[in-house]
Amino acid sequence: MDFYKYHALGNDYIVIDPQKTYLDLNPHNISLICNRNYGIGSDGILFGPMFDDEKIYLRIYNPDGSEAETSGNGIRIFARYLINANYIVENAFSVNTVAGESKIEVLNDDATLIKVDMGSVSFSSPDIPVSGDPREVVNEIIDLNGSKVKVICLSIGNPHCVIPLESITPQIVKEMGPMVETHALFPNRINVQLLEIIDRKKIKIEIWERGVGYTLASGSSSCAAAAAAYKIGLVDRCVTVEMPGGIIDVEIDENYNIHLIGAVSSIAEGFFTYEMWKKIASP
Repeated sequence: MDFYKYHALGNDYIVIDPQKTYLDLNPHNISLICNRNYGIGSDGILFGPMFDDEKIYLRIYNPDGSEAETSGNGIRIFARYLINANYIVENAFSVNTVAGESKIEVLNDDATLIKVDMGSVSFSSPDIPVSGDPREVVNEIIDLNGSKVKVICLSIGNPHCVIPLESITPQIVKEMGPMVETHALFPNRINVQLLEIIDRKKIKIEIWERGVGYTLASGSSSCAAAAAAYKIGLVDRCVTVEMPGGIIDVEIDENYNIHLIGAVSSIAEGFFTYEMWKKIASP
């Protein structure tokens, strides 16, 4: 097969396996394959596995052709693919991305429930990055075309800006998301989450993903929102995150190390047609 498609709570990715399919993943090809009208359609491409020194490597691409450092849902989907493709037979293993090593645990026999260690959160501005003097970016006010918004910014291998509001809707994040993503404070752009607190064990988020746009679900966004809510004292360490695509569980330890637990579903596998190959084949 040329491609394999999965989703995690509606956050869908295409796996392209370089051991089986040679394809130059330049920005044009990535955008075409991810296009929902002219391609297969997805929130991104997972390119792997690649092997080096007995380690498994994964590269994650956004639909605009940019490369993401990490993705909680993407890593869990890739873990499911590794099991399905018989690269892995153990229930515990690791995958390496640009952000580093992620430890994975398969929680059931059919590999539909997967837990991933997302690493530690940093609120430090140089780590995210956020422009200005070094500081923790917590309850900081930013200007959005004249409106003042309170934000918590953090890195969990990729950058996030969490905005607590009393009530959130898809329309609000579609309006605010592009302005925040490209704000002058964020030299590498940033992922955006609107946060609504339900109670100390449950939150609700709407997501604007860097390089993607409005997104039904995101693993790293869930981790970021839960960590931000915990940082400002609004939730406990074990949090259920509700998104338009479904719910996922986040666990936070005393050192802000984050574990993400949720479902992964298979959608399709198939071949590119000859006409498609002509459009995406390497020059």
